[in-house]
Amino acid sequence: MLTAVDHVQLAAPPGSELALRAYYVDVLGMTEIPKPPALAARGGCWFRADGVHLHLGIDRDFRPAKKAHPGLRVVGIEAYAARLVAGGAPVTWDTALPGHRRFYSEDPVGNRLEFLEPCLRACGPGS
Repeated sequence: MLTAVDHVQLAAPPGSELALRAYYVDVLGMTEIPKPPALAARGGCWFRADGVHLHLGIDRDFRPAKKAHPGLRVVGIEAYAARLVAGGAPVTWDTALPGHRRFYSEDPVGNRLEFLEPCLRACGPGS
């Protein structure tokens, strides 16, 4: 029986670790966690925030995920979107998911990320 998602792994190109750290730590507010030594030799970075774990693995034939993406729950989505914009990340709002406010963004290597927050009342433009 499945009980939880342990982590989500996204791909990244070789040599992108500094840009990934700047984005996932400084912009998203995550904490980098050390990789086990045998895995650290492969490059990439692991990050966490509360119960969210994202692994960025190096892929020599990297192509950014433009459709596939993690959906990350946030609290205070307006402020969080402003944080991303201030950090230079794109924010594209989407109203297609009932009961949620959400937007999409991209990490510095082009992977798509979804950020969402359930609405406490009816969702609509500007809610």
